[in-house]
Amino acid sequence: MTSSSSTPATADGNGDGGRRHGEYKVPGGKLVVADLEVDNGVLSHVSISGDFFLEPDEALPEINRALTGLPADSPAADLAAAVTAALPEGTVLFGLSAEAIAIAVRRALAKATGWGDHHWNVIAPTVLPTHVNVALDEVLTEEVGAGRRNPTLRFWDWEEPSVVIGSFQSVRNEVQPEGVSRHGISVVRRISGGGAMFMEAGNCITYSLYLPQTLVDGLSFADSYGFLDAWVLAALEKVGINAFYVPLNDIATDQGKIGGAAQKRLANGGMLHHVTMSYDIDADKMVEVLRIGKEKLSDKGTTSAKKRVDPLRRQTGLSRADIVAAMIEVFTDRYGATPAELTDVELAAARARVEAKFATEEWLHRVP
Repeated sequence: MTSSSSTPATADGNGDGGRRHGEYKVPGGKLVVADLEVDNGVLSHVSISGDFFLEPDEALPEINRALTGLPADSPAADLAAAVTAALPEGTVLFGLSAEAIAIAVRRALAKATGWGDHHWNVIAPTVLPTHVNVALDEVLTEEVGAGRRNPTLRFWDWEEPSVVIGSFQSVRNEVQPEGVSRHGISVVRRISGGGAMFMEAGNCITYSLYLPQTLVDGLSFADSYGFLDAWVLAALEKVGINAFYVPLNDIATDQGKIGGAAQKRLANGGMLHHVTMSYDIDADKMVEVLRIGKEKLSDKGTTSAKKRVDPLRRQTGLSRADIVAAMIEVFTDRYGATPAELTDVELAAARARVEAKFATEEWLHRVP
């Protein structure tokens, strides 16, 4: 389990105050703790500790000295760079990194947060048109960024067969018009990047996380994917699947890819992270609807689009509802999440945005 906390002391208008404490559990690694003070806007009395391994011993006081005196508003990248520059030649860090130390410091300063610093909500699957699901991703990310909604995990549900393409994809390069017409497919563009998703009712498990960007402060874009989906890998393990991340954004098993993630960060501090996993995909129909070129397959170790995806139903024998229930249970247990529902105001805002944006030809074909 990834655990973390930040307990900054009360600060005055200059950002000064008493002793501050921040923790960061490195995914797959060790706990890093930062204790420090802020004097006249700079870090002082910095003490890094934890259950990590570090050689030689002399490296630890060098790390503390490198951080002492830095501006308290230093970005994580600057803190990590100072730590790296201070490490004696030949230093070995095991279970931690300069970036992990920077995150712990930022959490001590309340510039970054951990899962336990937030009250999480979970919205169970609700059947909605695909356009509305996509619009809700934008609306709810904005609401979390503005502080009007708790950070939230929402599971999608839908009825119409759809292709959801990434923000920067070209419709004509991604879909087969004949297959779309023959199978009655709705083509929708989302706000996040990444690839196209073929989605029929019941054939996928799709969820969205709406969170403040402070939760991933200090993490690289690549590292944020696995960090935000650690609970998913635990839930899959609970139902008998040993899954892992394949950089940048694929979730896979030894049998093949089972899902992909995408993200979008908004200017107001909100962030969207969403994932679609194959439950019982019709691979024959998928290749009739999507254009999946040889170049895309070339780095996946296969020449067959149908062999790229290995559905959860075949791997587990469980119903889609049972797998979703296991996911909700793991998320709730880990983060103390409580059930919630979409509000009438949020649904109305999403439907208005469908009319103004997501259902328009201008949005769908914004990339030629």
